[in-house]
Amino acid sequence: MAARTLSRLLSRSLSSSGGSASLLRSSLGTKSEGWINRNRFSTAAAVEELITPQVSINYTQHLINGQFVDAASGKTFPTYDPRTGEVIAQVAEGDAEDINRAVSAAREAFDNGPWPKMTAYERCRILLRFADLVEKHNDEIAALESWNNGKLYEQAAKAELPMFVRLFRYYAGWADKIHGLTVPADGDYHVQTLHEPIGVAGQIIPWNFPLLMFAWKVGPALACGNTIVLKTAEQTPLTALVVAKLLHEAGLPPGVLNIVSGYGPTAGAPLASHMDVDKLAFTGSTDTGKTVLELAARSNLKPVTLELGGKSPFIVCEDADVNKAVEIAHFALFFNQGQCCCAGSRTFVHERIYDEFLEKSKERALRRVVGDPFKKGVEQGPQIDSKQFEKVLRYIKSGIDSNAILECGGGRLGSKGFFVQPTVFSNVQDDMLIAKDEIFGPVQTILKFKDIDEVIRRANATRYGLAAGVFTKNVSTANTMMRALRAGTVWINCFDVFDAAIPFGGYKMSGIGREKGIYSLHNYLQVKAVVSPLNNPAWLYKSLSAYSVISSLNPHFRSY
Repeated sequence: MAARTLSRLLSRSLSSSGGSASLLRSSLGTKSEGWINRNRFSTAAAVEELITPQVSINYTQHLINGQFVDAASGKTFPTYDPRTGEVIAQVAEGDAEDINRAVSAAREAFDNGPWPKMTAYERCRILLRFADLVEKHNDEIAALESWNNGKLYEQAAKAELPMFVRLFRYYAGWADKIHGLTVPADGDYHVQTLHEPIGVAGQIIPWNFPLLMFAWKVGPALACGNTIVLKTAEQTPLTALVVAKLLHEAGLPPGVLNIVSGYGPTAGAPLASHMDVDKLAFTGSTDTGKTVLELAARSNLKPVTLELGGKSPFIVCEDADVNKAVEIAHFALFFNQGQCCCAGSRTFVHERIYDEFLEKSKERALRRVVGDPFKKGVEQGPQIDSKQFEKVLRYIKSGIDSNAILECGGGRLGSKGFFVQPTVFSNVQDDMLIAKDEIFGPVQTILKFKDIDEVIRRANATRYGLAAGVFTKNVSTANTMMRALRAGTVWINCFDVFDAAIPFGGYKMSGIGREKGIYSLHNYLQVKAVVSPLNNPAWLYKSLSAYSVISSLNPHFRSY
């Protein structure tokens, strides 16, 4: 699936009419009809009848040392269906004691287990077998992901699960290609570097892309020979347990991957501050990332990788094809219900095409279909939970109160669940909260600019720096923008292009480090320099160095 994009996969899957209907019927059950209710704001419909996913929930306990076990306290917490707000299942609620048990299992597996010691090729084979198993169970895993998260079923089944499989095959390929270097040094010394697994990795993943974030973190950590304690988001704990079971079926030894479900303060914080965790990786909000970084520093100063929030600019230049720009800008913002850290949530449009772009963006939002994510033709499901739903509505009210013009949307859709109308604001100013804060919802803010220098300055005037989009026909403009924008990813005439080999991460307060690609391996490796003297080498580059000077002054400096 190399070089495929989410946009291509989604456009292909959502426009198809043949196989997808039978796929939905076979995996999900009977479809309900007659639910679209057009109104002034959007084509989105209040969902009157919902499809009941035909998938069983078999795993709700923690996974520790290869076994599914109850929480030490015996407590559970509910996980919900965002379409209705109703409980799907009760899940084991982890706390510090469960984290201790999981870290102990991971430490034992790293220090005394077979995983770090087996050949890298064997680790590769286990990861490949796992990818095959996930591919085999694609439809039921996608159904569970959609049910627990509210994302479109076809997005999960035809884009995210194939990408998950591709990521693990990619990291399987890296497992036996990780090696150090032989380093030329001044003087008669042999110098080499060893790339060694870092140890026990603590990982905390978010709710917006549960399976993909699992792959982004677990894949490189396992390829490098580490063991893991993973804390899932309390909103979406179910699919990680399912794929972890398949990973053990593929041959993963007990204790290598441990999963604890629970809340941030009671499970995430003990993991971040644990003295026997060697590395921490976190994806989530910037404010929580600060807390995670502080806990890691105050404990054992463990290295931390952070993938945090964003307020990404999407810049439409005056030479742009307006129709194409409108569609890509729409996708950049509304994809995944707007719950995407790199969403193009500040749409900057040149003043000469602003009015045309605004009118067409409004028309596109009005055509957006919101409803049951299991139904064919739906483009937008519910927000993840009541907290996020209410947060989005508060930001919409803030935009109205700040005198931004509400072009469409702006309210709740339906009487149950967490559906929000696709919303578009114009007359947005840089100092408004809707232009500064990460809303994480289906709210498009459209701003006007006059020239390239101005828009670069305004685009960079944010605490975030995760991503940016530029839409132009001018190569020179594109080259100027890609270098001037302070963001970890710049998409030119496209957006949300993700590939296993493309690194992802942010500048400024959007994070530390990179995930995916070769760069992600660096997060889970220690580099050790090994130096030994050479006796009468057959050949050697001679030069005056600190080593040779010290050796000449002190005959006992070198030890043979």
